Amino acid sequence: MRLALAFLFISMCLFNAVTVSFATDTIAQNATERSRIFLNGYMDDSRIYQTQKGFHGLKLVTGTMGSGIASRTIDSQVYSDSNMDETSFTMSAEYDYRPYTSPLTQSDLRNVLCAKNYDVGSVYSERYTDIKDLIKDTNIYQNKEVSIYNIDSEIQGTARIGSKVQKNVDTVPSYMMQGTYIGYADINLELQAGNTSIMNLPCP
Repeated sequence: MRLALAFLFISMCLFNAVTVSFATDTIAQNATERSRIFLNGYMDDSRIYQTQKGFHGLKLVTGTMGSGIASRTIDSQVYSDSNMDETSFTMSAEYDYRPYTSPLTQSDLRNVLCAKNYDVGSVYSERYTDIKDLIKDTNIYQNKEVSIYNIDSEIQGTARIGSKVQKNVDTVPSYMMQGTYIGYADINLELQAGNTSIMNLPCP
């Protein structure tokens, strides 16, 4: 399935707050993302935000698949504690369809990183394969209260990035993201998860 739109601009914002009277967990769990990507090639990525199991709480799912030139920014937040559920999501994007064919000769150069924080309940991974050119700057900070992942990568090849935030086995994942980007990609991602203020993201 490929993008059939020559130009698309999307700006969405979802915000809601509800009172959760039956919850007993008083430790807040939040995940905040600010990301930007420019791609000339093929992409397949998705994000899932949720605050509670089943038919309770707030849910939001977004995804993109196809080949062409894409320029997209995402600002999102999901927050949940014993008194409140909140989800905020804004996406701005331009997509221009163009067919993309992977080169026949592919490199065997690859680069992999995975970081986990069991106290917060977060994991981040990035995997680069078929690398022709790769420039990357990854900064990760983790302690018992917060995980901060700051990624800036420019690649010609294949990039696979994923992240998951789940406080404990009794809660649902509040944030899940996975993406595959083939061709030329300029990826900037700032993700914070944990129990502290959502305003602690570092400046780009």
